[in-house]
Amino acid sequence: MTARIARHQKERPGHWRSIEEPYRIDEALQKTGEADIVIVDCLTLFVSNWLLRYEDEHACEQIVRRITRDFLELARSHRHTIICVSNETGLGVVPETRIGRVFRDLLGRVNQDFAAAADEVYLLVAGLPLQLKRSKESL
Repeated sequence: MTARIARHQKERPGHWRSIEEPYRIDEALQKTGEADIVIVDCLTLFVSNWLLRYEDEHACEQIVRRITRDFLELARSHRHTIICVSNETGLGVVPETRIGRVFRDLLGRVNQDFAAAADEVYLLVAGLPLQLKRSKESL
């Protein structure tokens, strides 16, 4: 992961500011200051990090859903553009392990919450964007 993060940071423009926060994306959003654009990369790792941290899946889900609600509430009060990246894990086969199924289901609920709150939603397939939700201004 360290090498992957370093590669991603190298690919970014030098003037971008990075906040590495594996758990509290709501608190990280508060640290963005006057940024015009905020990129959250990624919701998949946010959910995964919490599941790996707690053995109690129910408690973990409650924490993740609360942080998601807090993030989205805070996002509504910010003026800047927020771009959230996630993976779609519900299109493949059902995971064999319990933790895999819990991960898929929890990430699916988090993705639904973010998509419902978003002005625009895109699904990228083979590098091609498919717009799933249009902003009201573009209609």
